[in-house]
Amino acid sequence: MSPAARTSEVLTVLAAQETDRLTIGDIVAVLKDRAFALLIVILGLPNCLPMPPPIPLVCGLLLLLVAVQITAGMSSPWLPRALLSRSIARSDVERAAKRAVPLLRRLERWSRPRMSLFETGLGMRTVGLILLTLSLALVVAAPLVGQIPLGLAICLVGLGLVERDGLLVFMGLGVGAVGVLLNAGFVYAIVSGLMSLFSV
Repeated sequence: MSPAARTSEVLTVLAAQETDRLTIGDIVAVLKDRAFALLIVILGLPNCLPMPPPIPLVCGLLLLLVAVQITAGMSSPWLPRALLSRSIARSDVERAAKRAVPLLRRLERWSRPRMSLFETGLGMRTVGLILLTLSLALVVAAPLVGQIPLGLAICLVGLGLVERDGLLVFMGLGVGAVGVLLNAGFVYAIVSGLMSLFSV
């Protein structure tokens, strides 16, 4: 796979690995020089469909770690050794890739380098802060459905970074704003319910 491989190609390569399980370290190694952007896409993908706990929580915490590093200006992601050794079934990766690759290929045909303001150091730090917000919302997302707009937003932001397409990043921000508002309402309802319960 060439360093300029697109996101759909990376997912296809991951799904075709000749092993029963893939470690996080294996996945990061395949991502190579664009590990940040592609890792963002991969963390968003599982949340584009209704997923039971703890998948949104785990993805949200990993994205939080990635977002902090982007905001700090790091050039490549650092993950704890204990996390790099964790593995997932290759069959799960293959199933996710089969669902995501057709849509990703359509987006890749449509996208192109434009609105390059996010390619600067300041632009990437801004993206890091935005992802920080999305990751926190993902951690407290409403079960099963609350993570879907956040997953879509994260994927669009990551794909926009991969394709150097600022318009895709902005589209992700729009979807993310909707997701944050929806989940803020969910958190508010939970907190209000608890306060009412304890005030009785």
